[in-house]
Amino acid sequence: MSTASAARPARVVVTGLGVATPAGLDLERFWKSLLTGESGIRELTRFDSSGYPSRLAGQIDGFEAKDHLPGRLLPQTDVSTRFALAAADWALADAGVGPGSGLADYDMGVVTSTAQGGFDFTHREFAKLWGKGPEHVSVYESFAWFYAVNTGQISIRNAMRGPSAALVAEQAGGLDAVGHARRTVRRGTPLVLSGGVDSAFDPWGWAAQLAGGRVSTVPDADRAYLPFDSAASGHVPGEGGAMLILEDAAAARRRGVSRAYGEIAGYAATFDPAPGSGRPPGLRRAAELALADAGLEPSDISVVFADGAGVPELDRAEATALATVFGPRGVPVTVPKALTGRMYAGSGPADLAAALLALRDQVVPATAHTASVPEAYDLDLVLGEPRAADLDAALVLARGRHGFNSAVVLTKCNL
Repeated sequence: MSTASAARPARVVVTGLGVATPAGLDLERFWKSLLTGESGIRELTRFDSSGYPSRLAGQIDGFEAKDHLPGRLLPQTDVSTRFALAAADWALADAGVGPGSGLADYDMGVVTSTAQGGFDFTHREFAKLWGKGPEHVSVYESFAWFYAVNTGQISIRNAMRGPSAALVAEQAGGLDAVGHARRTVRRGTPLVLSGGVDSAFDPWGWAAQLAGGRVSTVPDADRAYLPFDSAASGHVPGEGGAMLILEDAAAARRRGVSRAYGEIAGYAATFDPAPGSGRPPGLRRAAELALADAGLEPSDISVVFADGAGVPELDRAEATALATVFGPRGVPVTVPKALTGRMYAGSGPADLAAALLALRDQVVPATAHTASVPEAYDLDLVLGEPRAADLDAALVLARGRHGFNSAVVLTKCNL
């Protein structure tokens, strides 16, 4: 082996996907919803939301935790952790990882992200504390709220004792988790499960989201969240996310894997400068750095899965970044999360899953509901119907509140 080939970083491929989203719990059901425009946004029913200025949400219905998880886990887990555990199980099954797969416990790590933690669980316990006294608070409150709990619970449930981590970067955190997982694989761990999940649809969690000032108050589910539309007025919160199995390509071949959804070819993260500095936001730089990390030029990117904040000034900033990197209308752009709402740390991984399926099927899902994109945006936003295209590489973008920017480049690959 030459010195150059020995120094070459390992190829990191995605061999399994699991999703838990308002658009579907099953991977193919999720993909069908994105292609047909079936929205998961509806009136929030997790509690009585009638007195709130915003009542629309991307809510997951039809998920019965007892059907997917052992009973011993139910008293100690928040709803978000239940989604994460189920999505992890589905991703592992999709990748064929389990007894007999030839992987030792220390060969497998877990890296996840959540922006909200166990919101519903902890506030139920707070209510007990304030109303009944500390002796009524669950002992599981000591960890069920914590941002690292999904990583821990997935690791314990699946005996994945390799290098693991938890990241918090609001909406950008899910992509950051995958970027960190890629580094972990390249450092020698054969397989890392990674992704993000969030849920905060209890009264306190809902109030906290509304307090941010970016949630749409439009009551029509088809008009509330309009990324890049001239009528954009905010986003609709969602819950859920996705888990991905990242593997060293050579290690995956050794255990008999014959196909991969794609390669994590590039990743980068930046942080916005201080307000009032006069310097531009960091999203464009994140995209450029991710392309450089992948060894690709802007012309190599076939589609962009955009952040799509649905807030006019943020949409305008993202459109400017894309036009600067790719040229005016230089690449097809889509925002499938218009059908699920913004799932915080779960949105980026769900977009990665959608982008990998787009590469597989050579089709770009449309951006639902958006109809009038300002000419000044110079965007080729895919509208109305899915667009068939020759897709070789996808760029996925995410921005977190207060300055986080992340970008991941995916490419088609063969094992």
